[in-house]
Amino acid sequence: MHPYQNPASPIEDRVTDLLGRLSLAEKAGLMFHTMIAVNPDGTIADGNPMIPSASYLLGAKLINHVNILTFAPVPPARLAEWHNRIQELAAGIGHGIPVTVSTDPRHGVIDNPASSAAAGGFSAWPEPIGLGATKDPSLVREFADIARQEYLACGIRVALHPMADLATEPRWARTAGTLGSDADMVSSLLTAYVQGLQGETLGPDSVAAMVKHFPGAGPQKDGEDAHFPYGREQVYPGGMWDYHLKPFEAAFAAGAAQVMPYYGMPVDTAYEEVGFGFNRGVIEGLLRQRYGFDGVVCTDWGLVSDAEIMGTDMPARAWGVEHLDRHARIERILDAGADQLGGEHCPELIVDLVERGRISEARIDVSVRRILRDKFRLGLFDDRRHVDPDRAAAVAGQPAFGAAGLEAQRRAVVVLSSSILPLAEGCTVHLDGVDPVVAAGYAKVVDDPALADVAIVRRAAPFEPRGGGFEAFFHAGRLEWTGEELAPVLELTGTVPTVVDVMLDRPAVLTPLAGAAAALTGSFGSSDEALLDVLFGRSPATGTLPFELPSSMEAVAASREDVPNDTRDPLFPYGHGLRL
Repeated sequence: MHPYQNPASPIEDRVTDLLGRLSLAEKAGLMFHTMIAVNPDGTIADGNPMIPSASYLLGAKLINHVNILTFAPVPPARLAEWHNRIQELAAGIGHGIPVTVSTDPRHGVIDNPASSAAAGGFSAWPEPIGLGATKDPSLVREFADIARQEYLACGIRVALHPMADLATEPRWARTAGTLGSDADMVSSLLTAYVQGLQGETLGPDSVAAMVKHFPGAGPQKDGEDAHFPYGREQVYPGGMWDYHLKPFEAAFAAGAAQVMPYYGMPVDTAYEEVGFGFNRGVIEGLLRQRYGFDGVVCTDWGLVSDAEIMGTDMPARAWGVEHLDRHARIERILDAGADQLGGEHCPELIVDLVERGRISEARIDVSVRRILRDKFRLGLFDDRRHVDPDRAAAVAGQPAFGAAGLEAQRRAVVVLSSSILPLAEGCTVHLDGVDPVVAAGYAKVVDDPALADVAIVRRAAPFEPRGGGFEAFFHAGRLEWTGEELAPVLELTGTVPTVVDVMLDRPAVLTPLAGAAAALTGSFGSSDEALLDVLFGRSPATGTLPFELPSSMEAVAASREDVPNDTRDPLFPYGHGLRL
């Protein structure tokens, strides 16, 4: 037995021993964290132009940090079987370093391959912004602890969340992944989130939290997202740079193991105008030196290589350094202080850089030491290498976890206005966007609104459709409905008292509905059952807005991207919510 294989040895000794045995190619492979596909039946997927096969990534590239993409629901037991197959494959490669499996959030309803997956076989909760609507750290900790148990049972050991970004720019497409707009409240919730995933210290029963997107991705210019060239700039017209750091400070105090910087480049600040993943002042200066963070820093996905994603050409998100070739981009990333490259699979470029003398192997060793340390802390070399598929089936999505998620969905519903709630059980209802089978447990459902006592309508928040493929997943641009989109709802409100619920993945302009609807609610990934429980008074209405709701797009355009709750004369202020 080598010293690194001895569970009784101190972790730092094990790291030092294994580090000394690795080839340069093995070290380089450890510095990549990329996508891998999982078949619904738990078998290892073949490669495709977008996502290479496991045998290619692990065997040819020596990569062993992968984030799972599930393009169809994968039962937890099958996911556990896939995990074990991947570990068996890794055991026969090089020094048999176990694979670290990660995931974006997968406990809500939004399915976006760039940011989150729908719950599938895991317990279903509101989106993170809905957790923000509860403003309850104990609930957030319960959620994170349940997510930890479900992930752990399936072999997922790194959560590519939580987002510590603040929802200060109403148009930003990733608002739903945040915990809200108020830095102090978000800091409190984020502390609970990290502690629920990791526990008091990172260990074999933990899931490592990769907190993102340092130093705060909320203040996107005009609300455009930095996945795309037109959204590469982050701006601070209100001078609130430090305000956006507060949630990260809370995450560091809670012991967050890993950090991901965002794509964006700061404009008109004290820092160089290059993407945060390339930004030495931000990573080495601010994160490493000011905050003393010595954990793994992994870039966001795709900073180095151009790609085609879902039939769409996607340039590398090398904002501010687009002119550099791939070698030079990696050189900049490592010089900035990052340890891993997300969404890339080109470790041979690191080997080239070392062999050409552009990067020292000692610098590589600094990052590899951090990366190996987390593998040992998580117990991947010991008892946690394999998981039990039967246990995964029993743990993930179990009734108690599902009930907790449903209760959180209820608590996330915000009653914005009402002259009619709670509704009377057994009344006659007309539905639009609500499952009639579910509603039949509360009322008599009729097709003709003229025969109804009340109508219940559910709508997604408005957005401006963009390009196809990958870009189509991002709800961006306008926050108000067109007249054509709004007409059927307004017609219904003129026919029968109508309850309108809006899925607020962003802070929609609800002004046209505020005077027309008999009741107006906001939800954040709550099921029909959860909403109807609140509407019919089976559960109290306790949610409050995690951001303000603007009164017009003119007010949004005039607000400052970095300042929370900054629109003029908001329709509903931050924290608003009727208690029923």
